[in-house]
This record gives sequence, C-alpha cells and structure tokens, in this order.
Amino acid sequence: SMNASLSYSLLHAAAEKFGTPLYVYHAEKIEQQYQNLLAHFESTQTKFFYACKALTNVHILKVIKDMGCNIDCSSINEVRLALHVGFLPNNILYTSNSVDFDEISTAVELGVNVNIDSLSNLEKFGQKFGETKAIGVRIRPDVMAGGNLKISTGHIKSKFGIPLTQLDALKLIQEKYKINIRTLHIHTGSEIKDVAVFMKSAEVFDTLLPHFPTVEVLDFGGGFKVPYAPGEEGTDMPQLGAEVNKVMKQLSEKFGRNFTAWFEPGKYMVSEAGFFIAKVNVLKTSGDIIFAGLNTGLNHLIRPMFYDAYHHIDNISSPENPMKQYAVVGNICETDTFAWDRAIPEITEGDLLVFYNAGAYGYEMASNYNARFKPAQVLFQHGEPKLISRADQFEDLLSLQVPL
Repeated sequence: SMNASLSYSLLHAAAEKFGTPLYVYHAEKIEQQYQNLLAHFESTQTKFFYACKALTNVHILKVIKDMGCNIDCSSINEVRLALHVGFLPNNILYTSNSVDFDEISTAVELGVNVNIDSLSNLEKFGQKFGETKAIGVRIRPDVMAGGNLKISTGHIKSKFGIPLTQLDALKLIQEKYKINIRTLHIHTGSEIKDVAVFMKSAEVFDTLLPHFPTVEVLDFGGGFKVPYAPGEEGTDMPQLGAEVNKVMKQLSEKFGRNFTAWFEPGKYMVSEAGFFIAKVNVLKTSGDIIFAGLNTGLNHLIRPMFYDAYHHIDNISSPENPMKQYAVVGNICETDTFAWDRAIPEITEGDLLVFYNAGAYGYEMASNYNARFKPAQVLFQHGEPKLISRADQFEDLLSLQVPL
C-alpha cells in the first residue's frame, strides 16, 4: 500500500472525534514538500508561489506563509484571502484569465504581482497605468502537456495566454504605452512528469528575450506531477532543479541580466498532505460486483468523475483484511463512482475508508449538490488535530436565500 504521512490510528481518531465525511490535512507534509523544492533549486534565482486554488482554507494559507513560501492567486478574492492572512503584496502573484479589467486594476492597486493573459487587457493596462507599473504577460507556446486534455493549458485550442503568433501585436501595445513588462509567464499544463516540457519553456524564453529588454523574471508556471497511484512517479525534482539552475545561469550570462525563475506549485504542495475519510453505509451485490456505498459523493470529491482521476483507497478500520474487489460509489442521485474494480481490504458496513491525495482540488471543488452538507476540515499540526472549518448545518443551506 502507499505510504501515508499520517498513521491510520491518527486518521481514525480524527474521524471518531469530528465525524465523517472528513477532510484531514498534515501541516508537516506541506512543509516537507516545500523544503524538497528549496533543496534542489538555487535559492538566489528561484521563487515559489503556492497556487492556492488547490486549497484556500486560511489556516492552510497561514502554514504556507509561515514557512516562507509565496502565493499564486487566480482571482481577486484569492488575493484578498492572501492579504487577509498577512502575505506581503510583493509575495503575491495574481494570474488573470478572462477577467474584467477592474479585477486587474484592483490587483495592481493592491501592489501585488500581476500576469496579464490577453492583448485586450494589456491594452487597457497600458491606457490606465502606462509605464508606471511593472507587469507580467502570459504567453501560450502551443505545447501540449499534462495528464489530461482538461488540465493541459499550453496547446493550440487552450483559452490561456497570448498565442506566440501574436508577438508582433503584443510588442506594438507595449511600445505604444511604454509598458514595463518585467515577467514572461508560460504555463503548459498540470501533472507534467517530463522535465523536458519545462525545458521547452526555457527554449521559448530564449527566443522571446531579445524582444523584451525589461524582463527580469521567467515564470515557468506550475504543474509538477505528484504520484496518485501506487508505483507512480512524480516529477523528478533533483533533475528539474539541476536543469533549471543551469539554464537560468546560461540565460543570465547570454543576455547580461540576472533572471529569476518563478514556479507556481499547487497540487505538489498540498495533494499528498490531504486525506478524505468516509464511512461505508451500504454493501450491495449485483452479479459479481460488490458496491461499497459511502456517506459522500461527487459533491465532496469530484475529481474521479470530472477527470477520471485515480485516488488510492484503503480500509482504515481493517487494513489487515484480505483484499477483495469493490466498486466504490457515493450517495448522490447521480452516477458518482470513485473506483470501479478496486482491490480493498475486505469491507464491513460501518468501516471507514480513506482516500489519499485529497489535499488538492478536493474540498475546494466541493458543493452542496442534493442539499447535502459540506464536510468539516481538520489540520494536524505538531501531532494535534484542529478543526479548521466546520461541517455545514441545515441553517447554512438557507443562509444565502433572501425572504421575498
């Protein structure tokens, strides 16, 4: 079985104390992931921003801030959350995408780093700020990368970034308003295992830099792969660090500028630090299929239905039982299958199952579908489980509804 950073007895105790379904996170594992990045990249020329769309609970953001990491935001509200927990504006990156220009304008006025994703918003930026504020631009290199078309963002049909083919138009806007472009940003996808993909971005930077004399930051985006299935390999961090360190030195020497590399790891930081615990309500047999029906569904963990994502599942009530094949399904009035033909230690009704890699895009994508309550979230820090957000109550379902 896969190595859990929290023991089953601790997970079981948390479920007993706070009820299920339950999201559980491990602060020290998040810190370990960050230390692993710092160990392989040259500190003077690399800056990491946690892509907080993966998990925005303010207590998690505080863990990220306290360990010295920076933060990457995908909306102005994420920017406000980051400021709320005490991140300094200079350590916040906001990468806009299909947003109203007001949002970009607000981010610039709040003093955070901003990446612009379209020519039209770059034009509006020039009109409003001219050369007074530094900015980043997101270029789309037409590189297909990542685990799945839904999470690949660099290919030709992707909505993200300014296509490389529009370089001339981009330069015209820059010259017209004397815009100070400080950052070039390229992000090709999520779950990139192949170091060569990141080095492709470096080649694109190499060809772009002669056109951008004011650029000091090369932003490689995020998308590091973490292992989800047993035996799966993640991105080779020692190799990526070594290659990036080397190419950054080369580019700095070639162009006579000291470049900094930026990365925005999200899943890499929190995925493996998260566990989702659910109870088996019902065992049901149909032909040779045994369904294990849980007290949760795609309303709490949508990734398997959304991306065909694999989550390792174990029985924490009886981990030593002999293996049996199950279809693990949810309680939503909708097909919500977590796993079709999965070997799990033999299950009895009432057993607790744990889903691994539940830290990224688990709770964050949860909903109240079927008028079900969202689960609580718990953070283990120094061995102590602390409630960091409570489960919904019935009143919460009515809280946004307005009397007529």
